[in-house]
Amino acid sequence: MEYFNVPLLLLLILSIFSHSDGGSIGVNYGRIADNLPSASKVAELLKSQGLDRVKVYDTDPAVLKALAGSGVKVTVDLPNELLFSAARRPSFAHSWVQRNVAAYHPATQIEAIAVGNEVFVDPHNTTRFLVPAMKNIHSALEKYNFHDDIKVSSPIALSALQNSYPSSAGSFRPDLIEPVFKPMLDFLRQTGSYLMVNAYPFFAYESNSDVISLDYALFRENPGVVDAGNGNHYFSLFDAQIDAVFAAMSAIKYDDVSIVVTETGWPSKGDPNEIGASVENAAAYNGNLVKRILTGGGTPLRPKENLTVYLFALFNEDKKVGPTSERNYGLFYPNEDKVYDVPFTVEGLKHYHDNPTPVTGDRRNSKGTSGNSHSYSGQTWCVANGDEEREKLQVALDFACGEGGADCRPIQPGSTCYDPNTLEAHASFAFNSYYQKKGRAIGTCYFGGAAYVVSIPPKYGKCEFPTGY
Repeated sequence: MEYFNVPLLLLLILSIFSHSDGGSIGVNYGRIADNLPSASKVAELLKSQGLDRVKVYDTDPAVLKALAGSGVKVTVDLPNELLFSAARRPSFAHSWVQRNVAAYHPATQIEAIAVGNEVFVDPHNTTRFLVPAMKNIHSALEKYNFHDDIKVSSPIALSALQNSYPSSAGSFRPDLIEPVFKPMLDFLRQTGSYLMVNAYPFFAYESNSDVISLDYALFRENPGVVDAGNGNHYFSLFDAQIDAVFAAMSAIKYDDVSIVVTETGWPSKGDPNEIGASVENAAAYNGNLVKRILTGGGTPLRPKENLTVYLFALFNEDKKVGPTSERNYGLFYPNEDKVYDVPFTVEGLKHYHDNPTPVTGDRRNSKGTSGNSHSYSGQTWCVANGDEEREKLQVALDFACGEGGADCRPIQPGSTCYDPNTLEAHASFAFNSYYQKKGRAIGTCYFGGAAYVVSIPPKYGKCEFPTGY
């Protein structure tokens, strides 16, 4: 692989994108706080930072009035609790559009309506009302002749995916395909809209920091991950997550529907168990993401399709419940000072530099074992989960030794690792062989949940497990 002079390459890219359309950066303006500046001040803040897209979680009159004439494009939200009424009563949808859209547009440049938010994880079971509500809202827009200017969609969380690794195997949950995704994607296709997606690499890293590289999660230089399904090379977890959604749409024949990333971000502070939450990492993620979107084109699956991405969030919100991270996703403090310095425009990127610090929260390969005096720094192994059903282990073992290309000769009768002759021991050897051959890449020690990564050498009889090929 050739390596280029990074500053020179970045300036070249920036010069190209200064004269052509790249991706677009927006921001989420949440207001679950009691200390935020007035809506008029927020409108000025957005303009001063070059942020020309904002997404709000309601249709607050003060906010929509403050954004009038600002040139900032607005995505508004119809809350989950109104889905039932919007779905069952077209008159309600029309009245809602009249009060919350027609009263402000086009002076306030409303470009999209998010009907609900992450409806599939809503505990109030509003999923069945989603598509009918979207259709009724769109019909109401047609009555005002707004349907060409204002798109209707609904943000989904990545939990709507059944599979997300490798990206090429991305698929939607089977229980959602026929009742929701197909009719929703039909609607998006027919109306020229797009699928809204909320994607948070932070959550994946936090839960799997022993196997996911922090550099991979933060868009920093890293060896990358090769998708075994199609050979695409990924250098960021964000791209891999988005392509999993593209693949899921492709699997049910909706290759022509676009994606807008309506939420993504990284917390600047968290609880002790929220691995990776820090100012340094938040600055790196958001700064490098902006650079990636404004200068980087599409994803490996859709390389020519620029992305619009909304950062989460504009402010730290002190009244949000949950772990500490929930109150610390903001780019700005309530007094409008920046939490950390990142650019939002191509011009700002000319002066941007990601400055990694020695302490960044990466715990990959750093698990220790009390009482063990040996150090295995940088080494990991893959072993079978002995609590899994035998049938599942056997299927995974067959894959590893067959299509997976693992070296299973040592577990054949009479060979060095045949004893102990147990399914768990043989599966562990095969899984580890596959894992090591794949360069210990993210997701190669999973096997449908039948395996996991360890940081001390596995011990099955006298068998020695390799650490690389």
